[in-house]
Amino acid sequence: MAKIRMQQDTPDRGKLQVWVNTRLQGRPIVGAKVSVSYSGDPQNVIEEVRTDRDGRSPVLDLPTPPVEYSLEPNVNQPYSEYTVKVEAEGYSPVEVTGSELLSGQSSVQPVEMDELTPDAFEDIAIPDHTLFGEYPEKIPEAEIKPMDETGEIVLSRVVVPEYVVVHDGAPSDSTARDYYVRYRDYIKNVACSEIYATWTDAAIRANVLAIMSFTLNRVYTEWYRNKGYDFTITSSTAYDHKWIYGRNIFEDISQIVDEMFSNYLSRPNVRQPILTQYCDGRRVQCPDWMRQWESQALGEQGLSAIQILRRFYGQDMYINTAEEIAGIPASWPGYDLDIGASGQKVRQLQEQLNTIADVYTSLPQVEISGYYDEDTREAVTAFQRLFNLPVSGIVDYPTWYKIQSIYVAVTRIAELN
Repeated sequence: MAKIRMQQDTPDRGKLQVWVNTRLQGRPIVGAKVSVSYSGDPQNVIEEVRTDRDGRSPVLDLPTPPVEYSLEPNVNQPYSEYTVKVEAEGYSPVEVTGSELLSGQSSVQPVEMDELTPDAFEDIAIPDHTLFGEYPEKIPEAEIKPMDETGEIVLSRVVVPEYVVVHDGAPSDSTARDYYVRYRDYIKNVACSEIYATWTDAAIRANVLAIMSFTLNRVYTEWYRNKGYDFTITSSTAYDHKWIYGRNIFEDISQIVDEMFSNYLSRPNVRQPILTQYCDGRRVQCPDWMRQWESQALGEQGLSAIQILRRFYGQDMYINTAEEIAGIPASWPGYDLDIGASGQKVRQLQEQLNTIADVYTSLPQVEISGYYDEDTREAVTAFQRLFNLPVSGIVDYPTWYKIQSIYVAVTRIAELN
């Protein structure tokens, strides 16, 4: 009960929104009942709301601990934990325990629902954040894998995959489940599990770059598949990053990942992404890697993301961009689309926005003209607002690829299982 009282007495506030979709195709579920309670006291419901026609709950304003708890190492838990229960006619109920909320931050709790089957009920438990809980230390590896003719390196160029296959346990644990996860969703999940969204923009970017580079090294080298496994990466902190099935995602981290998702870290004359290992620097020491709490302190001192990374990994580290993004029907045109733009890319954009609007019905339909007019700008603005992107009405790099991602999701006949 002490933990519950602590949460109820916390002075700061954060925002929580629940997004409810079908597991197959990711279609929004209208009118789902969303009940929110403090974790540890699930029967005491503090909010009960319904999802709108886009499957979104109202944005809930809820108590959190003081922001100071998450800005430097602290014995006090820096986030509140909430239990989210979702019920909808024709679907099996879902309960998420431990959805985290930080001071001043907006969080999205995604919930995917399956069609109703007898006695079905999904119970998702989000464990402690890695900076607060106890997790195994990373087993050190060489940051650059050997490249010879033995077949260890499979890919000839760096590609951002559409999916990664996450083994939810240690590599040798044959009982652990494998999950097909979209690459960007995987990176967002790991970043929200490994760092706090309250950190400086530069610290978040540095850590996201390290997470992406590490992950793309696993992809590029086919590290686990060359060892006889059928997955890309694990959720074990001893081997990889902490990925948590069903966890909530913080808006600030999500936006940064959408902006940077095709980047990774390189060294001169090395083709593969660098395996950028890291630790918290408090509970675990790692003198040759990035130390997460110290990265936040350096961000507070005004260092940029690349300056932070070079402080830990050396001055010859630089940011690179993947040559290809898999699973994308239309590539980025190379410039922002705004009023006055025209051509095939604008036509593709309009067609995709209309397809998305067939599913997310709050979005307006537009005329498919190939001209970026005021109606197209309004549709883009509505899309950005719905999917928590910076609202500008301009199709920039993050907006273009978010539209591609949502378009693929709503047109896919069935997701991989």
